Amino acid sequence: MDTATMKSQHHPFSIKLWPPSQNTRQTFAKRITGNLTTKSIFTQKIEHVAFVTANQLYEMEPDGDGGSAVQLYAKECSRLILEVLKRRSSQKEDREVRASEKAVAFHNNVFDISKGPLSFIEAREAEDILKPLKEPGNSYSKICFSNRSFGLEADQLKEVDLSDFIAGRPEAEALDSLNLSNNALGEKGVRAFGALLQSQSGLEVLYLMNDGISEEAALAVCELIPSTEKLRILHFHNNMTGDPRALAISEVLKRSPLREDFRCSSTRIATEGRIAVSEALESCTHLKKLDLRDNMFGAEARVALSKALSKHAGLNEVYLSYLNLEDEGAVALANSLKESAPTLEVLDMAGNDIRAEAAPALSACIAVKQNLRKLNLAENELKDEGAIQISKALEEGHLQLNEVDMSNNSIGRARSWFKLLNINGNFISDEGIDEVKEIFKKFPDMLGPLDENCYNKHVQI
Repeated sequence: MDTATMKSQHHPFSIKLWPPSQNTRQTFAKRITGNLTTKSIFTQKIEHVAFVTANQLYEMEPDGDGGSAVQLYAKECSRLILEVLKRRSSQKEDREVRASEKAVAFHNNVFDISKGPLSFIEAREAEDILKPLKEPGNSYSKICFSNRSFGLEADQLKEVDLSDFIAGRPEAEALDSLNLSNNALGEKGVRAFGALLQSQSGLEVLYLMNDGISEEAALAVCELIPSTEKLRILHFHNNMTGDPRALAISEVLKRSPLREDFRCSSTRIATEGRIAVSEALESCTHLKKLDLRDNMFGAEARVALSKALSKHAGLNEVYLSYLNLEDEGAVALANSLKESAPTLEVLDMAGNDIRAEAAPALSACIAVKQNLRKLNLAENELKDEGAIQISKALEEGHLQLNEVDMSNNSIGRARSWFKLLNINGNFISDEGIDEVKEIFKKFPDMLGPLDENCYNKHVQI
């Protein structure tokens, strides 16, 4: 039997429903336009907004087949089309609703236009909505433009001067959190926020996710943030970042000694960039959460990353799935984590082609991590031998562990390492007990007694 045949037997066939192809999206957008009696600026935005909304759901469920994202995609398109039709027939009523929303949203020092259903804002409406920000002595400490998209005519609004609102305020009153995610920024977009960024010497949280950050844009971010000494959280997810961009981000890391949470997932950085980011992480000694998922790490980058992780005693969550670690990288990282991060709660190393040969190192690491809440080793090649070793590492302690994922590991003898499930003495309902029995109907001897479950209608599992 050849290798290809063996692999096809080990990996069940699966279909990913998300994301749709660009051709599918374009066809869908044309149908939306055709279904409306007249063209409008809304038809150009509906598909994009629905896709972004559905994609955000898909990113929260990376292990799914995309079915829920497809459903949300269709649902959002339908809802937005209905909104366009209603908007045409009741412009006056819509303005009254917005006025009511603004009255609610602008209290307690919060300027928030994200309330209500997602919609598009025209030029005249944009000018009216943003007026409160220009009022002298306004007391807004937080603004939120989420859930709103400015239409083509609103693009005539070339400049919104917020200097008296944020950039002109003293350091003690400056922003501590800034979220610019889900915008096609590019260098021009980043520099459009130049005055704002340069005025923030005390920024603590910065989100730049799904922004299409180019090399020039990444360099602009590094240039425009005057001080990152207080920066605790930096999320840089889903930006197609090459080596020069990763080098710029690594410079921000080096200047952020208080970093607690760093996300640089789905960025496709190359070897030089991976090494630079890994080495920069050594200076972030306060790191608690690290997410590098979906990046292809080579041998040199693995070494640099394992060295960096050995210096982070305070790590609580580590997400290292789909990094192409293989056995060598998995062993190096497991050995580093074993000697550090005593309070580790989440360890995610799914999709790394880890075989049974790496299981001893992984097991030794897992055995000493008594605070683990979640362990994800799915989509590897541990097989029976590796699975048995991992299960033995979990036999002692691990009282906080509530999720272990070892799916798609070519495990064939589950009974050899899982003997008995005892969930007696809980508050499981009769329906819940029936569901558990159904799951174990083929292996009834692996299910302990259930007769001492005292069901209470106020406490149900």
